[in-house]
Amino acid sequence: MWLNCLRSLSVSALLIAACAVSTIPIHADTIAWATWTSGTSGSPGSATGTIGSITVNYSGQTSGLLTDYPSWTPTTTFTGGVVGNAPPAINNSVGLEGGVSFTETITFSTVVADPIFAVWSLGAAGTPASFDFSASEPFTVQGGGPSAEFGGTALTINGEDAEGQEGNGIIQFNGDFSSITFTTPQFENFYAFTVGEDATLTSQLPSGPPAPPSSVPEPETISLLVLGLAAIPFARRSLSRLRT
Repeated sequence: MWLNCLRSLSVSALLIAACAVSTIPIHADTIAWATWTSGTSGSPGSATGTIGSITVNYSGQTSGLLTDYPSWTPTTTFTGGVVGNAPPAINNSVGLEGGVSFTETITFSTVVADPIFAVWSLGAAGTPASFDFSASEPFTVQGGGPSAEFGGTALTINGEDAEGQEGNGIIQFNGDFSSITFTTPQFENFYAFTVGEDATLTSQLPSGPPAPPSSVPEPETISLLVLGLAAIPFARRSLSRLRT
């Protein structure tokens, strides 16, 4: 019976330790959003900005930089998941109309890990519009909902496309990117995007030859080893009682 109790206690302790070690707290980071400084409307047109020391260039269909919209509010629409702050309000987004078949490109002067893409007022009620990305640009939705200006709903995902009928929200690309490409095949005369970087992340690109396997135990291994050592005295006592 003592051995059974010991086994139960040991298993319970190990389960608690495993949960404590493997649980990673979910938190939102501060995003450095692009400051757009110039834009030329056209099909294609262009826009230029910066994210800190990173230069950002956009080439594609654009109606120029928006000067009155969007407010990027409410913030709950444009925050969520890893994104802790919405884009700054007014004068800070690239306006689009879409309706073109050629490839549009956002280029970063240095590689950005898991870039953030914010979308405002994509499509309209009864007039859906989309950003069509490629299979090499996987992404996840971090947040969304109605905007303060025109209401609407969160973005919807259809395969490799982010779609909306007054769609608003934020997505995060997964991986390292020096550029993001897409098409905007449906015409809808008033929507916008901006991009940002989570500065707490580092590039996932290898910086040199693979490192040799580490001989230092991982935190999980150390935790389990400590628990095992701590259980030895109890095991000895239990065995002593069984012998007597």
